[in-house]
Amino acid sequence: MDLWGHSANEQGIRHRIEEHLSGTERRAFRYGARFGAAEVSGYLGRVHDVGKGTCAWQKRLLQVEGTKKPVGIPHKHAGTLLAYQAGLGPLAGVVFGHHGGLVSRPVLKRELRAAQAEHRASVQEAIDRVSQILPEINQGPGLPAWIEEVGAADPLAFDVLVRMVFSAVVDADRLDTAEHVHNEVRPDHPVKAGALIERYEQARRSKLAKRVPSPMDADRERVYEQALAAAEGPQGFYRLPAPTGIGKTYAAGAFGLNHARLHGLDRVIVAVPFMSVTGQNAKDYRGLLEVPGEKAVVLEHHSGIDLDAQAAAGNPWAKLASENWDAPFVVTTTVRLFESLFDNRPEAVRRLHRLAGSVIVLDEVQALPDRLLTPILSMLRTLTEHFGVTVLLASATQPTFFELSPLKNITAREVIADPAPLYKRLARVNYTWWTDPAPTPEELARQAARSPSVMVVCNTTTQAQKIHELVEQYRSDGTGPVLHLSTRMVARHREDTIDEITELNKAGHDVAVVATQLVEAGVDLDFAMVYRAYATAEAMQQAAGRCNRSGRLERGQVVIFELADGEGGQSGGGEFIYGGALGATRLYFGPGRARPDSPEAMDDYYRERFKATNAEGEGQEIQKARRDGDFPRVKELFKMIPEETVSVVAVPKRYSEEEPRIREILRLLRGGVPSRDLIRELRPYMASLPRYLVQGKAAEFAVPVVGDLYEWIGDYDETRGIEITDTRSYVF
Repeated sequence: MDLWGHSANEQGIRHRIEEHLSGTERRAFRYGARFGAAEVSGYLGRVHDVGKGTCAWQKRLLQVEGTKKPVGIPHKHAGTLLAYQAGLGPLAGVVFGHHGGLVSRPVLKRELRAAQAEHRASVQEAIDRVSQILPEINQGPGLPAWIEEVGAADPLAFDVLVRMVFSAVVDADRLDTAEHVHNEVRPDHPVKAGALIERYEQARRSKLAKRVPSPMDADRERVYEQALAAAEGPQGFYRLPAPTGIGKTYAAGAFGLNHARLHGLDRVIVAVPFMSVTGQNAKDYRGLLEVPGEKAVVLEHHSGIDLDAQAAAGNPWAKLASENWDAPFVVTTTVRLFESLFDNRPEAVRRLHRLAGSVIVLDEVQALPDRLLTPILSMLRTLTEHFGVTVLLASATQPTFFELSPLKNITAREVIADPAPLYKRLARVNYTWWTDPAPTPEELARQAARSPSVMVVCNTTTQAQKIHELVEQYRSDGTGPVLHLSTRMVARHREDTIDEITELNKAGHDVAVVATQLVEAGVDLDFAMVYRAYATAEAMQQAAGRCNRSGRLERGQVVIFELADGEGGQSGGGEFIYGGALGATRLYFGPGRARPDSPEAMDDYYRERFKATNAEGEGQEIQKARRDGDFPRVKELFKMIPEETVSVVAVPKRYSEEEPRIREILRLLRGGVPSRDLIRELRPYMASLPRYLVQGKAAEFAVPVVGDLYEWIGDYDETRGIEITDTRSYVF
């Protein structure tokens, strides 16, 4: 009896169901072995498509062969019932969700009842027919021993186990299917992270030899050596607190690679909160780890990377590897990482099993949203305790995470045993406060314009655009360009502007920049003078990290200001943007209080801040949904980016050669062409606007395209981007 799992490929070869089930089983077994769930992962791979064994499904497969039409007959119930009868409980949902996504427990129970009632005949037919050629489908393994021990005490461990097994089975299924479709084997990446150390060290030495010496070099080397020493420790949580500009990118990479080799881990995953920083880090790591002519090892994966363009240019590896993070070194965003961990859809969850047995470097961890800290820290704890993960938390402004309940009885190992002297020694700036009396916008701009090398960081796009106009007016004597950075500029415009500023910095040329806070984390810019609108403590310190970054001046100058402009109050919108966190800042930082670079005051601030923002209470609804096994509800609740902004497409004149293609993509999207790849192609030409503006004051200039995507037909300033005068415009 011939039973088929997939129709004929281009070579005319059909995929036998026993070959597909066995192939999926072997891969899922191997992936599950990383987290002590080889048997159960393999078994669920073995039974996931048993439902295809019915006569009706087989007949329909042959009818649609060559038409690209779906079979259209559900086939999930048989394998789901087998898994449940094998004692796997909620893990039976892995089979039921392998196409549509993990469902809630009530839905799973309902479908199991259906498998034994209205679908009973077809379910039994499929099991009987497939059993004749693959009798092992009736031999279930039971739950992993370790989850039996810890599951009752920690129900969230079971939540993560289901997600990981689901990932292993989905990835195994997709890979086995792809091998049939393309008639070629797709092996796992042959290189493990630990094998890259010598390459990394050699490239780093070469880069350092070519770099202009800096007074900070000795301290950078000490931090690097301490990272290497810390990597020799056991798996678990590590903290890397170090001042901005001290080389955390190099040190974190070295820690990850050396720790991976010591513990036999497969990969290092670096997650950062901002796409601009992601691209910069990925570029740095590629320069350290990749060798021309050899297989790529660094995967950059986020919504701003055009993987289709790379594939079209003859480099399909990145697009394939992005499906399941099959690379020894991954650079991604915290949004991509954590929304995947709390998602329920197969394609989003598919990569998760690659986290097991890895080092996760979370850079700029101060940017994690307070309202999601409880589920995030809880998830990280479970990964370190049961899934072979080591987590490195890197930031110049380390939050007091280990005083919050998810990590309360965990001790993090310190990469730098006593960072306070390092912060004191590397204090490269003087702080002054310009708050009482508060300056007018004109006074601020006039003073800033006098500085040859200056950056002004504002709290809102409206404020930044106004100050930029004034600085341009007062700096009309040709003393260097006056540039701008905000999310009102499309992504390509922002990136090109950052590159321009970087080159001016390197050449020692004068430049003035007015920006929003997007410049504050990881962007390698250097100014003699920085003005920062009063903000949270970590935001002020991050802004100071762009002042005298190289340490070549005896002291840079940082001025913290509050504008008396009638727009958002003296804080310039800060109260609205930062909420309770700003109130906590005012208790500890300001005239007569601590400087923002005081580690002791920073700890006190975070304690007060987490109380003010209810960091312990926020996220409890997500935790309850996780304990209840309500996977769709968890996905619905877990949003790293609040849905307060929408994306608008604009084409600045400087990129006019791209306009015909952009117009064509917009036409296709409006015509109903599937949008995923087309939207990715548009991302370099997207800016952000508040939803209320697009639906109100700016509605006549924002033309709907599809979903939350709009086309901007209003003015686009070649320096500042989209300009709308609105005092409530709190977009960064």
